[in-house]
Amino acid sequence: QLQLVESGGSLVQPGGSLRLSCAASTFTFNYYAIGWFRQAPGKEREGVSCISTGGGTTNYLDSVKGRFTISRDNAKNAVYLHMNRLKPEDTAVYYCAAAPFQIQASCVASLYNYWGQGTQVTVSS
Repeated sequence: QLQLVESGGSLVQPGGSLRLSCAASTFTFNYYAIGWFRQAPGKEREGVSCISTGGGTTNYLDSVKGRFTISRDNAKNAVYLHMNRLKPEDTAVYYCAAAPFQIQASCVASLYNYWGQGTQVTVSS
């Protein structure tokens, strides 16, 4: 059973930066596409950024393009989300999720089988 644990969420001022980490407990981490999703209170979950097994293909939500960068280190079973120039509308619980390699870097949530517990990101002055 693949387990995912997110970390790095915090309270940050607008314009600030955070790095979220997703650690996976599996020896076959490189078989999985990984996605970052978020859900704000009263809103539907949305795909923020997703990355293919080798990291060669990435996908971003339009509102975070140019501000967020996804990366992965398969040797460490980890995926990262570097978030810069944060805005109050980025406030949400952020989840990482894993899906079979065939999906490439799709950010369709229903394709993801394994989910972490989430980490809170709050952007506020």
